Amino acid sequence: MFRKNLKKDPELFQNVSEGLRRLYRTKLFPLEDTYRFHDFHSPALEDADFDNKPMVLLVGQYSTGKTTFIRHLMEQDFPGMRIGPEPTTDSFIAVMHGDQDGVIPGNALVVDPKKPFRKLNAFGNAFLNRFMCAQMPNPVLESISIIDTPGILSGEKQRISRGYDFAAVLEWFAERVDRIILLFDAHKLDISDEFSEVIRALKNHEDKMRVVLNKADQISTQQLMRVYGALMWSLGKIINTPEVVRVYIGSFWAQPLLVPDNRKLFEAEEQDLFLDIQSLPRNAALRKLNDLIKRARLAKVQAYIISSLKKEMPSVFGKDSKKKELISNLGEIYLKIEKEHQISPGDFPNLAKMQELLNGQDFTKFAALKPKLLESVEDMLANDIARLMAMVRQEEAAMPSQSVKGGAFEGTMTGPFGHGYGEGASEGIDELEWVVGRDKPTYDEIFYTLSPINGKVSGAAAKKEMLKSKLPNTVLGKIWKLADVDKDGLLDDEEFALANHLIKVKLEGHELPPSLPEHLVPPSKRGTALQA
Repeated sequence: MFRKNLKKDPELFQNVSEGLRRLYRTKLFPLEDTYRFHDFHSPALEDADFDNKPMVLLVGQYSTGKTTFIRHLMEQDFPGMRIGPEPTTDSFIAVMHGDQDGVIPGNALVVDPKKPFRKLNAFGNAFLNRFMCAQMPNPVLESISIIDTPGILSGEKQRISRGYDFAAVLEWFAERVDRIILLFDAHKLDISDEFSEVIRALKNHEDKMRVVLNKADQISTQQLMRVYGALMWSLGKIINTPEVVRVYIGSFWAQPLLVPDNRKLFEAEEQDLFLDIQSLPRNAALRKLNDLIKRARLAKVQAYIISSLKKEMPSVFGKDSKKKELISNLGEIYLKIEKEHQISPGDFPNLAKMQELLNGQDFTKFAALKPKLLESVEDMLANDIARLMAMVRQEEAAMPSQSVKGGAFEGTMTGPFGHGYGEGASEGIDELEWVVGRDKPTYDEIFYTLSPINGKVSGAAAKKEMLKSKLPNTVLGKIWKLADVDKDGLLDDEEFALANHLIKVKLEGHELPPSLPEHLVPPSKRGTALQA
């Protein structure tokens, strides 16, 4: 009785990563180990998997600009970097932060306990000879690590000549990274057989996936629309989910745009992608938590499958024939487990792959169902994870400024080349004259037709005029709040001109500011507005 109560006591964790590590070691790993999870799905997690910085995996066919994209982000060459129109990057390169420039070869990398790559030794020498870590002091790498991959080729010959399972390596990385960026070249959009296979291997990680249509400045707007449509159609066939993958269009390198027509679109897309990457350090703990939950669900299913197969095996005769029969009827076993334990069909591993892996296993050595191991994982999912979730929010609140800094991320932050600088509500920000004054004579003509009293028009009169913009009341209400600087419920000629200027800003597709910027405050109100 005493032991039962002790089990219910909540675990105490110092931080999220330490909590995840302890939960994995004490509750999930025993279940994985008993039911051979590591032989079927994914190697055991190491301490470094819980402590490492967020990682970004770049995947794409050769010459789609993967290595150039990394160089663009960091604004610096990295050791081992090769760029060219032919397939140049023939290795997996983990670009990570280090005190000085250097390259660590694959065989040395997989024995380093501080790096999260130890389990890659399972892929053998053919892979390790094509794997390295490029270390360098770069501010971008202080927050994230980037994995460059070999260009994906087309044709059976190239796939065989790799000497290792390329899709399986990518799947290993996909489980551990925070963001997967698929790069496509706007010039050559064909998706090869190997690329299709790779995208399918990443199927369980759509939440991490983003797509970049690169080199989009080399084609006209009309061609770009067609290429974008073709890309979405092709991806829809391969990824096969109702949700649309987020596609960023642009030219991700520091060279002049060849066709500058879509400059504004490229700038907005680059800004969105940068914000997405910059959010990774802030969301890293949440991602690790999410991945552990995914892993625990799969480990539970694995336990049910293995124990069911063990239960069906005869104790003495006909073991081989029974094994063959069970493998061919695995789909029925899936359905039985699904009904018996109320498990979603989406939690089950791929049937064909599971059948293939089971062929090489000795069913007599499988473990029977051990309810205590499953109860421990259920308790982790129901109670411990919820407490860690609360800790994630607390850690985020304590470190709100966590984001990627340096490199290309600095270029669009401030100054006249910051995104949206001098546009919309920011127009006239660095001018001496009041920007609204340019169109004030036109607005004054309308103002005086509204029969102002003591130089001001009433809210009702202004409303009638403002409604002509056809903007919704919620937007017009916000414009009124911003324009009524002295908060007297009336508009004078300057405030009326300001209201019309803000209407123009909104009609041109820009967002309204949350509060009135200093440069938009009418000249006669500048002292009073500041005091207010």
